[in-house]
Amino acid sequence: MPYVSRDPDGRITHISANQTETATEELKPDDPSLSQFLGADEVQNQLIASDLGLIRVLEDLIAVLIDKRIIMLTDLPKAAQRKLARRYELRSKLTDLGGIVTESEEIILP
Repeated sequence: MPYVSRDPDGRITHISANQTETATEELKPDDPSLSQFLGADEVQNQLIASDLGLIRVLEDLIAVLIDKRIIMLTDLPKAAQRKLARRYELRSKLTDLGGIVTESEEIILP
């Protein structure tokens, strides 16, 4: 378990694998203050944000594979087919709205 030292306000200032003169407080690895010091919360938020962009990439990749007849939509599990169909339907509605969609948002439908 890691050992930490804190400033007068109680914020972690140093982490050590072993107890030292200044790092005397032992913390569990999942302690929230340790995560905060390491910036894990910010990294987690960045991962979540990148997941949203990656979903779009995967959706477009599936559309390309279907267009090139490398895979068939029916090759995917039923749950995946339903989710993709719903997303295609929603994106189609955006296309129907015409100029409301910004130019930076390219919509690709299979």
